[in-house]
Amino acid sequence: MPIITSPQEFNVDDLYVDLRHVIQRPLYLKCEGFNFAGSVKLKAAAAMVEAAERDGALTPGSIIVESSSGNLGIALSLIAASRGLRFVCVTDPRCNPASMRVMRALGAEVRVVSDRDANGGYLGGRIAYVRNLCASGDEYVWLNQYANRNNWLAHYRGTAPAIDREFPDLEVLFVGAGTTGTLMGCARYFREHRRPVTIVAVDAVGSVTFGGLPERRMVPGLGTSTRPALVDESFVDDVVHVPETDTIRTVHALASRGFLFGGSTGTVVSGASRWLEAKYPGEDPVAVAIAPDLGERYLDSLYEENWLREHFGDPAAILGD
Repeated sequence: MPIITSPQEFNVDDLYVDLRHVIQRPLYLKCEGFNFAGSVKLKAAAAMVEAAERDGALTPGSIIVESSSGNLGIALSLIAASRGLRFVCVTDPRCNPASMRVMRALGAEVRVVSDRDANGGYLGGRIAYVRNLCASGDEYVWLNQYANRNNWLAHYRGTAPAIDREFPDLEVLFVGAGTTGTLMGCARYFREHRRPVTIVAVDAVGSVTFGGLPERRMVPGLGTSTRPALVDESFVDDVVHVPETDTIRTVHALASRGFLFGGSTGTVVSGASRWLEAKYPGEDPVAVAIAPDLGERYLDSLYEENWLREHFGDPAAILGD
């Protein structure tokens, strides 16, 4: 039994779910939500904070500030609390109320920005708010998850090698695209280690990360309205765009078999299932998808009938009940 002194010391890194009996496709799901932050973002948050401390940018009197739709904000709230630091999370109205409550419970200050950017999303407005806040005082330190190389390095050094050890014959890896830190770290690892792995990025319909047309997106997590600086398409072999209705159907299908996952995981599994059906019909490749989150923070949204009806219409029409 592990004994820890800091919440970031505990992170289950070797749990996989065989989804064959759920989605009828050969897919192993790497579960990244079993830590005190509840998502894959704990790795990037820890790496960025530790690098800022090493570089002298982050001192005991600093105030960490970051733009986040939820999961990274929670991870930074946890790390700031454990280090006795202040943290301001700049988010938007799509952030789950449960995520905001978790951040505030951990002592973070949450500021909600409603200004939309040129693509109709909130990311540009959030980043502008962060820049203005940092300009108002030297104590503010913006980690900038969208351009911070330690974001992808956390997965280059941790996530990808863990998958490589468990699946030495890996053929296909599916990774959701948000800031693209997880995607770029894993893709760079397998490319630079000359592993013949097909890297498939899974994005949300309405995201502009890979040149898609901007559209309304209600599910926080994957997708952006401003292209992240980290993304390098030369490391990606294919991209799947998933409609949010497919995300909703997938999380409910997983929950019906006892697996309560979040929206980002639903998007990744949906995209992976569709891609495998198209590219490997009737075949049995060694395929892994990364599940970034768990489902408890989505109980008021993806799993809530009134929320579904408000944003997507009749839930029965979406879920096929």
